[in-house]
Amino acid sequence: MTVISGTQLGDIHIENGRAVAIDETGKGALIALPGLVDLHTHLREPGREDAETVESGSRAAALGGYTAVCAMANTSPVADTAGVVEQVWRLGREAGLVDVQPIGAVTVGLAGEQLAELGAMADSAARVRVFSDDGHCVSDPRLMRRALEYVKAFDGVIAQHAEEPRLTTGAQMNEGEVAARLGLTGWPAVAEEAIIARDVLLAGHVGARLHICHVSTAGSVELIRWAKSKGWRVTAEVTPHHLLLTEDRATQYDPVFKVNPPLRTEADVLALRAGLLDGTIDVVATDHAPHSVEDKECEWAYARPGMLGLETALAIVVQTMGPKWDRIADWMSAAPARIAGLTGHGAAIEVGQPANIAIFDPSVRWTVDPTALASRSRNTPYAGMELRGRIEATYLRGEPTVLNGKATR
Repeated sequence: MTVISGTQLGDIHIENGRAVAIDETGKGALIALPGLVDLHTHLREPGREDAETVESGSRAAALGGYTAVCAMANTSPVADTAGVVEQVWRLGREAGLVDVQPIGAVTVGLAGEQLAELGAMADSAARVRVFSDDGHCVSDPRLMRRALEYVKAFDGVIAQHAEEPRLTTGAQMNEGEVAARLGLTGWPAVAEEAIIARDVLLAGHVGARLHICHVSTAGSVELIRWAKSKGWRVTAEVTPHHLLLTEDRATQYDPVFKVNPPLRTEADVLALRAGLLDGTIDVVATDHAPHSVEDKECEWAYARPGMLGLETALAIVVQTMGPKWDRIADWMSAAPARIAGLTGHGAAIEVGQPANIAIFDPSVRWTVDPTALASRSRNTPYAGMELRGRIEATYLRGEPTVLNGKATR
């Protein structure tokens, strides 16, 4: 076994939830990574348990090699109070498959009009440190500035869904030649880029932490690169599907490929990969967005945007970026854990560290079958695709949640 992001190679011995020895036996066929951490997961509970629950989403995460996930706030009721974030946190603890860290809403009801109880959520049992209205943009610049100023007091972070809503009214897919040919209203890249430009300036002015969700355009990468060159506290994420898929997938009007932000061009995909490699983009996050059959298997215009991602993420990243294991450990474990403030996650596999570990078999070939996924939903864009590499085992503090490629419970 090859141990990645550690000091030695070989078999890992676990005792009382921690690595106690790593035998120097040389490289093996399996890859041991620090347990993956997803900075952007939709678990739907409370309110949309028909699409996903904390338990089913946690199981999908464990099967994908994750030991921690950050659950977005767009539930029903919205996670905009201490009570709701504590409910999600406790559901995660009861499931016991991954550590579920709630993300709190920035504004009440995601309405973009009034700040939510940021301080109360930060002081709650869930210890919320990341806040996002994901699915909605905090479009009011004055409110965004206030949010950045507020969370700075406890080193929190605002994770922005970058979309100027007045530029995306009725938008269905990426604006361009393909949208024009299909007769679908276009979603311009500038709608994302305009908000990023505004918000990195605000973050620089305030001196607060800003995280950009699901970056999708080449222009966005350039803006984030510029912001980082200024020394501003800006981080960013890209999804596996934006690293692989392009707008051409929409040509058959299959709503499984409808996502927010939309799939872009091949040039954008290449720019995102380059941005990940050069450190402009810090994190690969799934934006796992389960939807019921009724919300997805319908006409394109009426379908909800979003894709499953937890069980396929690692294989897609290896396919698109290559087996750069140390970099993958950073993109999918260390960096997201650091941004979210998750102690005990993201650390190198070393003696004395918590045994949060994912074992990946890069030799396995498997075909994605939506009905075989752990999620309650079936909206994977990779249905029928052959992927190489799959999680063999996942350990959460030394306890197996996945063995032989199957959930232990």
